[in-house]
Amino acid sequence: MILLATEHGLVFCQRNGAGDWKVLNRALEDLSATSVIARQGVILAGTTVGVYRSDDLGKTWHQASAGISVRHIRWMAYHPDLSDFELCGSEPAGIFVSRDGGKNWRECSEVTEMRNRFGWYLPYSPEAGCVRGFSYHGNRCYAAVEVGGVLVSDDGGETWSLAQGSTGKPNSSMLPNIHADVHSIAVHPSSKDWVFAPTGGGFYRSVDGGASWELLYRCYCRAVWLDPADRDHIILGPADGVDHNGRIEQSYNSGSTWEDATSGLSTPWQRHMVERFTQVGGDLLAVLSNGELLAAPLASLAWHKILPDVTGVAAVSEIEIGDSSN
Repeated sequence: MILLATEHGLVFCQRNGAGDWKVLNRALEDLSATSVIARQGVILAGTTVGVYRSDDLGKTWHQASAGISVRHIRWMAYHPDLSDFELCGSEPAGIFVSRDGGKNWRECSEVTEMRNRFGWYLPYSPEAGCVRGFSYHGNRCYAAVEVGGVLVSDDGGETWSLAQGSTGKPNSSMLPNIHADVHSIAVHPSSKDWVFAPTGGGFYRSVDGGASWELLYRCYCRAVWLDPADRDHIILGPADGVDHNGRIEQSYNSGSTWEDATSGLSTPWQRHMVERFTQVGGDLLAVLSNGELLAAPLASLAWHKILPDVTGVAAVSEIEIGDSSN
């Protein structure tokens, strides 16, 4: 079972025995959902007006935004090893931490201070930047800031600082620093220091925990998937510009060379690109910037469109079927 965050709320979907996805239920349809996380029977949905929580797997919902001063949520995550430890990133850029399943939140004031000091911004919004991605490795956590850079936490997300190779200045793009327009962040399971970041100025890698960066691919990109079994295998959603000539490519040598990975698709897409990748079992799901959803077996990367009647998809979260009563 998967949960989709869409511009018209949440959509519960399940795969049948034939491998096809179908819609089971919808919730929060009058809200624009931007992200969703689900664990231990609890669902937290990030929306443009705050966080909503369900304790009965989507039957009923209540606001769970106490302590959140910025209600436009852009991304949510939970600590993989600690129960009831959640993060949300906002627009304008802020990070909020909860230790009680979203009942109460604490603002990480150091992030707000950096936002104001460096003048973070968004090219498409009047707001001062946004936090649009998190990635965990044990007690190390990274955050992606558009337009601002990479943040790092070594206490699981309680406190944050700029990665050494990120200046925090929105116009920064000189190596060995990372381009400041960071769209997402991914750390490989093999090492807390092996970090990858799609940005507005290309696809970057750091092998020293963000202290220095290498430009692997000069492009515009927002989405990456790292093979947990092989850190040299990467799937990327590059484009030639904002939503221009989007496509899917992969590398088997940690980004030294790239090959087409768009079997079943007609690419490049002239006016959209991959926004997010999410692994669900043995499949990889791709959320496109036009709100469509694609799926492909990781073994073949033969892509096809799924759930065509669901529009405005922004994020995907997996739920164990045994945990759902919908």
